[in-house]
Amino acid sequence: MESPCILVCAIDDRTGYCFGCGRTRDEIGSWTLYSDAERHNIMQALPARLETVERKPRRETRRARLARERSGA
Repeated sequence: MESPCILVCAIDDRTGYCFGCGRTRDEIGSWTLYSDAERHNIMQALPARLETVERKPRRETRRARLARERSGA
């Protein structure tokens, strides 16, 4: 199952979005209950949501490092 989680789990009090993935608490808690289409639709909204959070993760996450290593960058 695809997930946007990057293991940086904290909710921005102003927006209600996770600093790491951009999901809401309800979306995180219900993620495994959503259909593939529902998860896909949420994931399409995440980049715009992450632009609205007040702080970004300060370190390279494990998921980002693995993706970078796989791409050869």
